[in-house]
Amino acid sequence: MQVAMIGTGYVGLVSGACFADFGHSVICVDKDERKIQALRQGVMPIYEPGLDQLVARNVKAGRLEFTTDLGPAVAKSDAVFIAVGTPSRRGDGHADLSYVHAATREIAAACTGYTVLVTKSTVPVGTGDQVERIAAEVAPGADISVVSNPEFLREGAAIEDFKRPDRIVVGTEDDRARHVMSELYRPLFLNASPIVFTNRRTSELIKYAANAFLATKITFINEIADLCEKVGANVQEVARGIGLDNRIGSKFLHAGPGYGGSCFPKDTLALVRTAQEAGAPVRIVETVVSVNDARKAAMARKVVSALDGDLDGKTIALLGLTFKPNTDDMRDAPAIAIVHSLLDKGARIRAYDPEGMEEARKYLPPEVVYASDPYECAQGSDAVVLVTEWDAFRALDLTRLRSVQAKPVLIDLRNVYKPDEMIEQGFIYESVGRPVRTH
Repeated sequence: MQVAMIGTGYVGLVSGACFADFGHSVICVDKDERKIQALRQGVMPIYEPGLDQLVARNVKAGRLEFTTDLGPAVAKSDAVFIAVGTPSRRGDGHADLSYVHAATREIAAACTGYTVLVTKSTVPVGTGDQVERIAAEVAPGADISVVSNPEFLREGAAIEDFKRPDRIVVGTEDDRARHVMSELYRPLFLNASPIVFTNRRTSELIKYAANAFLATKITFINEIADLCEKVGANVQEVARGIGLDNRIGSKFLHAGPGYGGSCFPKDTLALVRTAQEAGAPVRIVETVVSVNDARKAAMARKVVSALDGDLDGKTIALLGLTFKPNTDDMRDAPAIAIVHSLLDKGARIRAYDPEGMEEARKYLPPEVVYASDPYECAQGSDAVVLVTEWDAFRALDLTRLRSVQAKPVLIDLRNVYKPDEMIEQGFIYESVGRPVRTH
């Protein structure tokens, strides 16, 4: 089938490359000429394991191409996906749909023949109705079916998630559109991936409900971690004990500095605003948003506590800046709030991240000094703070690390290391939701 993917951000680029790998002919469209030129040269705008090879393979096979010219790409496509950004709107937290609306207008004007217009972007309930209305206004005679098809990709594992999904959700009650979407995803039927057909509004809400539930699990275990610290319990053992219950499950029960990234923060906030306007407030999700915001400041207080309340002039080494490993995404990363809080308390910040430092410069103050490896980062530091659990930080040479520090203090916000072993290695060690350090 012929596919046009409007937007070459995280969702659009991964989805387009994967559809091409299924054997479809895909044109990815973006207004950013420099990004398109870079993609044509094999340079990826994001870090995602395996994406550069996937793109190169399908470009070479003639199934994937990149352009800034939307009209011709749309005109020859059976399905056109909108995969543009929907950031939180300034002031009220609603999803900003201006890019979705603008893309709809351009697409509708370019359609020839029957076209399935698919919203892949994460959008609030009722957006499909808006897209349908805008398309009808722009091109009253066009034969367009508007479909919702939310993505469920984890950054760092997006290709695997697209090719072996837990489920595919399609919101449409149009038989022709259903047929087109079934053909697009036919290669996944061999893996017996369940495809959920529902109406458009239900499909839109499934995406928000899924992200809000996962964010709630993260926030729940973080609050249990705080309780564990007060009563002398171990949050990792609590998480295992409850996660073995099949009704609960073990995923997203890892205590840490709170959730971040491109999805959970904006999607939980957008769901809260949508629910308030609908007169059906989601009180649990409201609390999740509030607790997660406070969580990041609480992590900075751990550093203050480990250094006996005084950060003035102290050098703090941060290992990991991105919101999770295997991505360069800094959007709403806990490290941002932690860095600002530590700087406000008079600390000097040195940082290292395997993939995220270029992006980090866009989000962090210029006072932050970047290192070339973990040990340079820790050189002369009064404390090392492990913020993101990259594999590179899971097997550090602890003897070498301790030897380069001014003080052997390590605050492990991801519970990568075992407290007893760290104490034996001579560290003053803090973690999250586990028995407090001993000297």
